[in-house]
Amino acid sequence: MRRIATRLAVACLIGIASMSACDLAAAGSSLPPLPAMGPSLRKTVAFETGEQPGTIIIRKNEKALYLVTGQGQALRYQISVGRDGFGWTGTVRIAAKTEWPQWRPPKEMRARQPELPAMVPAGPYNPLGARALYLARDGRDTLYRIHGTNDPKGVGFDGTSGCFRLTNTDVIDLFKRVAVGAKVVVE
Repeated sequence: MRRIATRLAVACLIGIASMSACDLAAAGSSLPPLPAMGPSLRKTVAFETGEQPGTIIIRKNEKALYLVTGQGQALRYQISVGRDGFGWTGTVRIAAKTEWPQWRPPKEMRARQPELPAMVPAGPYNPLGARALYLARDGRDTLYRIHGTNDPKGVGFDGTSGCFRLTNTDVIDLFKRVAVGAKVVVE
């Protein structure tokens, strides 16, 4: 039931996000309220690792993203991870960072969900939320992202197509703290 409700919400938000500026102006007050930024689910925790500060470690089984901040310490963010068949592991790098990103669903995703548009413009109704960190392996885009969401209730689940989703509040915080080139270890 939750999956059906999520698909309906995404379809509605994609429809809104696909509207041109003229369409939005014409729609005026008929638009739904702006999506909530969501709560911060971040906390400072004890965290032992040999990784350097600035490294992100994602523990899928915990639905947690750790940003190593110093010796024995990290910031822990609650995340959503890939659903069955969409999980992956490995070491990648942050290749780029974007505020209010556009969303271009990969062709494989559009094949599974033909109702998806080729592109959803940037803005508050975009499914990637307020910020996106683009992941690359050996200099090539993996098509996976660490990103926000315009549905803060959509954090803490196995429900993505391989991306890692945080509340907009938390992705904005993470975005400020992480450099392009940062190492990301997905376990």
